Amino acid sequence: MVVVMAADATAEDVAHVVERVEALGGKAFVSQGVVRTIIGLVGDIDGFHGLNLRAMRGVAAVHRISDPYKLVSRQHHPERSTVWVGKVGAQVPIGPMTFTFIAGPCAVETPEQTLEAAIMAKAAGATLLRGGAYKPRTSPYAFQGLGRKGLDILAAVGEATGLPVVTEVVDARDVAEVAEQADMLQIGTRNMANFGLLQAVGEAGKPVLLKRGMTATIEEWLMAAEYVAQRGNLDIVLCERGIRTFEPATRNTLDISAVPIAQSASHLPVIVDPSHAAGRRDLVVPLARAAIGVGADGVIVDVHPDPEVALCDGPQALHGSELRALAQAVRQLPPLVGRGPAEAASITPAG
Repeated sequence: MVVVMAADATAEDVAHVVERVEALGGKAFVSQGVVRTIIGLVGDIDGFHGLNLRAMRGVAAVHRISDPYKLVSRQHHPERSTVWVGKVGAQVPIGPMTFTFIAGPCAVETPEQTLEAAIMAKAAGATLLRGGAYKPRTSPYAFQGLGRKGLDILAAVGEATGLPVVTEVVDARDVAEVAEQADMLQIGTRNMANFGLLQAVGEAGKPVLLKRGMTATIEEWLMAAEYVAQRGNLDIVLCERGIRTFEPATRNTLDISAVPIAQSASHLPVIVDPSHAAGRRDLVVPLARAAIGVGADGVIVDVHPDPEVALCDGPQALHGSELRALAQAVRQLPPLVGRGPAEAASITPAG
């Protein structure tokens, strides 16, 4: 069961609902979004109905949700959500009215490389900067990222270019440190089912970019989002980045159908990562065009000033003519499907 609080509900109103539920022996998980607060209830559903929660001050609606993912389901939230990333007054929206272009180096290597990649990304139209300071790799001998030094570089480049920063966190012990520097915390495919990490980022107070696990079903992906939401954070963006199949022609198989399916099941925004799906730069632009056509809320891509010497995923990083082609696609195609550019502070959050 889910209790939706009114936009003008106070902290005291929320506390009264929680107290009444807990007095019955239930558990109440409070999740705060940009425009509303939602309380997920666990326990005796029939008993909760007897509490007459709908009549309590500050309560807008009470819903019995059949989906296993309660807080991220569209059953109680039929309108799709917009997630705002960045500092107040310069926030970038990710949601159904805009198309958000996120770009940057897969890995932070040096201050010079990161700044050059960020300038390339911004010139191509990106409004959010991605970059990896911590890199979970298949091989223990591969470059694992610069860690704290990489975070410092990324934050400095974000400040210099005016781009809010998206970066991955791989360990629950690092969440607070990463949240100090980043505007959005990314959970990578290898950690989608790391439930302790999901709970930690849910408590961090920053928007979360949740990539789909390489063997995860859409329901498992949404249940992972529920772990974040249950810890108080509804500012979650889902990212389809390709799944593992029998086909070796690409690094992963981009499940383009996952975008409308996830959007129909959940109110959360859904973006696409064509770089990690393809593993080949010649396929990134076609897959990005497909993402726009199918209704994705944005794309996140790798760019690098010199992919041939990149320490991570150079074969899929864009530069030169490929990046210019992508810039043209994200400028020209979204308006054809009713999307505008996701410029900083282009919309004022309600509430």
